[in-house]
Amino acid sequence: MDLDQLLWAGADAQAQALRDGTVSAPDLLEAVLRRADAVDPRLNLFRVRYPEAAREAAAAAQRRLDAGERTPLLGVPVAVKDDLDVVGDVTAMGGRPQFAPAEQDAPTVARLRAAGAVIVGHTQTPDRCLWPFTESLTNGATRNPWHLDHTPGGSSGGSAAAVAAGVVGVATGSDGGGSVRVPANFCGLFGLKTTRGLIDMGEEEHWHGLAVVGPLGRRVADAAAMLDVIADEDHPGGLYRDSVDAAPGPLRIALSWRTPLGRPRIQAERKQAVLETAERLRALGHEVTEADPPLGTRPSSQFMVRYLRGVADDVAQLPHPEWLEPRTRRIATLGRRVPDRVLARTRAAEADLDAVMRTFFQDFDVLLQPGWTGRQPRIGRFHGSGAAHTLSAVSAGIPYYPTWNVLGYPVAAVPAGRDSIGLPIGVQLVGPAFGEHLLLSLAGQIEHAHPWADDRPDI
Repeated sequence: MDLDQLLWAGADAQAQALRDGTVSAPDLLEAVLRRADAVDPRLNLFRVRYPEAAREAAAAAQRRLDAGERTPLLGVPVAVKDDLDVVGDVTAMGGRPQFAPAEQDAPTVARLRAAGAVIVGHTQTPDRCLWPFTESLTNGATRNPWHLDHTPGGSSGGSAAAVAAGVVGVATGSDGGGSVRVPANFCGLFGLKTTRGLIDMGEEEHWHGLAVVGPLGRRVADAAAMLDVIADEDHPGGLYRDSVDAAPGPLRIALSWRTPLGRPRIQAERKQAVLETAERLRALGHEVTEADPPLGTRPSSQFMVRYLRGVADDVAQLPHPEWLEPRTRRIATLGRRVPDRVLARTRAAEADLDAVMRTFFQDFDVLLQPGWTGRQPRIGRFHGSGAAHTLSAVSAGIPYYPTWNVLGYPVAAVPAGRDSIGLPIGVQLVGPAFGEHLLLSLAGQIEHAHPWADDRPDI
């Protein structure tokens, strides 16, 4: 496999090539940097890249490889979403940097670095990571490699687009309401929203427990390899990468069309992709039954309380809130109206929803749901829009995502084909808390039967 092919092979295959000695870490990095130079001007993937620091890291990784050391990502170039601190760089989160350069790495970045992953740069996000599209007044629009007129999603859009464009084989994302799953679905990638608490995010909760870190990869194995590095060291059930190749056995899968706000309208091609996924699962030996978790409307209001108050609390600690986009400031204003007692009551009510879902998962092993309900928005669709219009418009696309942030459950975003203009379509697989091994095994089985990663955008 030549270097250009290896760029599209994904992080797990790159790690194997490095272990086999068929490529060196410095040579692989140079291919990554050349690819970034070629496509970044058109796609706007990175806020900043670290070529010299990455070269030093690649050389150090090669010395470790030559000495016989092995880790899941040793010598592999990775991208980091611009919401995680990288020592020596600011963390901009889609806007003007509010703080001095970081004096230490975020826990996820520290684990990547310790494992010998080569950090290429900070990827683009929307302002304060608020939206399921990646455009900001400060940094402009990030474009979808599959169709440059459309968004790659958000808020992990820069990370997803960098993987989809063949720059890196895996990247970090974060998900507070779909921000890993939306860009994975939009870019034809595998993404994993992890269980709350599985990955160290530092001392403070993000958006009152809604947000978690998760990987985005070309293949299921890429995300699993990253998870083996960034998750807590004690992995009950063994290595996540091993689960990808392990058959899950026959599963009871619930196909759910309802959301807390009812059954939304779904664009025909995307509804058909869910039905085809259900048939594929049946063909793999699983029992698929239409069934909706009896959660009622409560997850919707619980999400909005925690999201709005979370944004307000985030903005309150910024030295220059006036630098934020107007709609970000407006969301924060709304969030400041959420009293402490309402927030506390909302957090306490999560236990009731969790009890309902634990009962549901006694009858089913996994839940299958649609992803985004329509076609990816065009670039500029929300440019200049106020907070109310933007929030209302994106809410129509995301109804299947936020419930699982409220509950903190793991969700796999799985590619499910492309639509009539070539844009990717994705579905979701929801598991019980700390069910990552199960989701990786099932997603790996789907991928083996219906591979998606060899299909590349023409960019």
